[in-house]
Amino acid sequence: MEKKQRKKVKNPMSETESNDLDDISCLFFQKGIMGLFLLISIFSLLLRVAVSLHSYSGAGTPPKFGDFEAQRHWMEITTNLPIKDWYFNTTNNDLSYWGLDYPPLTAYQSYFHGLFLKHFDPNSVSLFTSRGYETHFGKLLMRWTVLSSDLLIFFPAVLYFVLVYYGGNRSGGNKSDVAWHIAVILINPCLILTDHGHFQYNCISLGLTLGAVAAVLSQKDLLACVLFCLSLNHKQMSAYYAPAFFSHLFGSCLRRKNPPLEVLKLGLTVLGTFAIVWWPFLHSRDAFSVVLSRLAPFERGIYEDYVANFWCCTSVLIKWKRLFTTNSLRFLSLVATILTFLPSMIQQIWSPSSKGFLYGLLNSSLAFYLFSFQVHEKSILLPLLPATLLAMELPGVLSMLLMHSALLSMFPLLCRDKMAVPYMALYMLSILLYLAPCGKQHIKRHLSRSMITFSIVISYLCSLVLHIIYLTIRPPEKYPFLFEAMIMNFCFSHFLAFTVYTNAKQWMLSRQSTSRDKEKKLN
Repeated sequence: MEKKQRKKVKNPMSETESNDLDDISCLFFQKGIMGLFLLISIFSLLLRVAVSLHSYSGAGTPPKFGDFEAQRHWMEITTNLPIKDWYFNTTNNDLSYWGLDYPPLTAYQSYFHGLFLKHFDPNSVSLFTSRGYETHFGKLLMRWTVLSSDLLIFFPAVLYFVLVYYGGNRSGGNKSDVAWHIAVILINPCLILTDHGHFQYNCISLGLTLGAVAAVLSQKDLLACVLFCLSLNHKQMSAYYAPAFFSHLFGSCLRRKNPPLEVLKLGLTVLGTFAIVWWPFLHSRDAFSVVLSRLAPFERGIYEDYVANFWCCTSVLIKWKRLFTTNSLRFLSLVATILTFLPSMIQQIWSPSSKGFLYGLLNSSLAFYLFSFQVHEKSILLPLLPATLLAMELPGVLSMLLMHSALLSMFPLLCRDKMAVPYMALYMLSILLYLAPCGKQHIKRHLSRSMITFSIVISYLCSLVLHIIYLTIRPPEKYPFLFEAMIMNFCFSHFLAFTVYTNAKQWMLSRQSTSRDKEKKLN
């Protein structure tokens, strides 16, 4: 019976993961994985540089320009005004012009990046006169701030995750599998196009989250709490992952010798991290409440632009904004979101596991994307992160379909940014990545049923038709957003089906765990 059990443990996400990171690192050096990581990292970096040579959000479109100007303006505000005025509406800080609406860590990041710009090009962050600043050198400096953030935070987090993920089992995975997995995480077209094209700093919050995930998998729970709290304090959308972190860590604490003490340690770590980050804004209740109010823009409505979630897609039939007040929609979205991620939480509290935790991250973030209030197109990046982490676990065809549905859902936004060329290039590159020898082999395992193959072919043909229609045909004047609605409903159907599948997959882990426990008792 013992031999049979040994044969089954081929998955790199074994529950008997080693905590000795030094030994894991040595193992990876011996196998040449570090060299592979460096090569893939260099290629990934070149892709980011190539995308950054193209246009960005709001390029040459006054009066407010776009996300590029928002990020630059926050550097202008934080480097020229005292910290107490960063979130307040004053004569020097007009909140109607890209007022800060992210947590304090984003403000600190803007301050340090602003110092960098101020040193090399003071005019790029001068108060008032720098609005709409678009010199070549200024744009180059801005692009470098994103590239450096990616290199310093996201890339090391990927390496940390890979070392932990494949370090749990000495057999790990073969080199081609590991290299393919690294490439899938680093060469995420949506993340590259959003950060280095459209212009944002998602690499920071996602990198901190990924570091927290790796810390959980290596059973460094306090470090995980610190890193995830920092992610939350950089972008509030990281709350998409909060149910998964809470349920897994809480479920793990319940299985230790002194559960109340373990929970208390985690709670104090969370409170301490938040207190340090928020310290400049804790001197008065007004300062704290003003910052907090900036993080929840309920006045914008349940959705703005076309996004592939429930509220936007069903608005074709149900006019949510007309039929319900903002408060009612806030309540409805809250209930719908909780009901969607609750099964995943229960599973992890009931039977916490490393693989279950990764599924929990995916299911929780999908629940928020599909049903929460005020979701943006770029928010699909949050479900994509755990989906890429699970690339070796999920059926290859589903991983590929999710990635391309996510890309398609961002297509109208990227077209508005004049980024159709880098979009198409990365779209084709991602197909080649999934059809590489390792990815192709991974996909073939799940293509045995002709019905699945047929569904995939139909899906890709529909996607191709939607791309062509959007680029070549002008919509009717009566329905100017008809093609956007078609794209979003198509993507929403994929995301919803994927959510049902991954929730079922997570609950199947509990059954497998129960079966293993029974086998142990028999032995």
